[in-house]
Amino acid sequence: MGKREEILKSLESSHTVMMAQLNEIDKNRKIYPLWTIREIVAHLSGWDDAAIGFVNALLKGETPPTPAMRGTTVYNDETVSTREGLSYDLIVREYVDTRAKLIALTRQVTEEMVVQKSTLPWGEAGSLEDIFWVFGPHELEHANDVKKIIKENK
Repeated sequence: MGKREEILKSLESSHTVMMAQLNEIDKNRKIYPLWTIREIVAHLSGWDDAAIGFVNALLKGETPPTPAMRGTTVYNDETVSTREGLSYDLIVREYVDTRAKLIALTRQVTEEMVVQKSTLPWGEAGSLEDIFWVFGPHELEHANDVKKIIKENK
């Protein structure tokens, strides 16, 4: 299996794990002191947006955008706050749609593009492979935190 296929598998499996938790958790339940499941999903969609920008730039041979240049905390806050007025269902639908778009775009990337060095969404040098080895485990970390809360409430 090539690196691109590993990335695609990771994107699909971490998304599947998170989606399973969304079916079981109270949508208003606090997961972290300042975030409910709604904010976590908005946060994940925001990072999918950043990855989509990166992949689009790779496919076009352009320099990727750096939406998180001011830091990941600032970017997280911005992505969550821009979705504040949206309904929970719309945020979840966006999460599903952005992940599908990211997967479709990633399918177009060549193996060479996976390791090609460029500018990451937070401004450091790195590759598409670097992004996904951060994003996949990060999404699973959130899913596991939600899973723990579900188990505690049973």
